[in-house]
Amino acid sequence: MTLVAVSKTHSPEEVAAAYTAGLRVFGENRVEEAAPKVAAVAALLDRPSSVVIGPPSIVEWHMIGHLQSRKAEDVLPWASMVHSVDSVKLAQRLSRFATAEKLPILLEINVSGEASKYGFQPEELSAAVETIATLPGLALQGLMTMAPIAADPEEVRPVFAALRALRDELARRYPDLDWRHLSMGMTDDFEVAIEEGATLVRMGRAIFGERT
Repeated sequence: MTLVAVSKTHSPEEVAAAYTAGLRVFGENRVEEAAPKVAAVAALLDRPSSVVIGPPSIVEWHMIGHLQSRKAEDVLPWASMVHSVDSVKLAQRLSRFATAEKLPILLEINVSGEASKYGFQPEELSAAVETIATLPGLALQGLMTMAPIAADPEEVRPVFAALRALRDELARRYPDLDWRHLSMGMTDDFEVAIEEGATLVRMGRAIFGERT
């Protein structure tokens, strides 16, 4: 399981301190905020600002927030994974601008059916997978979801279990594709998410405190 430290709204200095404390993977929600922050953190740590997947000692940046297709090109210089691919159009745009190094992506699924959330509906998945899996420059590696906010983490266990079941069904239907990751769980419900099979957990408040 990999901890993704959600650094949205937090300063480069805070990220550098988290890196010094041992964290290596950071998640950003907004392209406009991320690009200068990645460069600033690189300067603080004296490391390259354009980072791809590499040894564990290298800072790794993930795009975890909603990404508009018109901004797809802007995420490629710094993101080593995009968790939030929520449409075929976005995948096509990422593919268009991707380099020879395949970009790992996850498909965002609106498991809870909330109107306020982005993501594929479960019934749309098969058609989406069949299109996205053929796009050059992308490496489909699993699914992501945002659970509803709940006072009791047990209330969202069915959402995490449903995402795992969707992943398992896709793995049976498309065994030649890579379904290694489930990105789910945040500060208030990460323990339940891990119990249900999360491989990537996105936590911000527990690491950095409240957003500024």
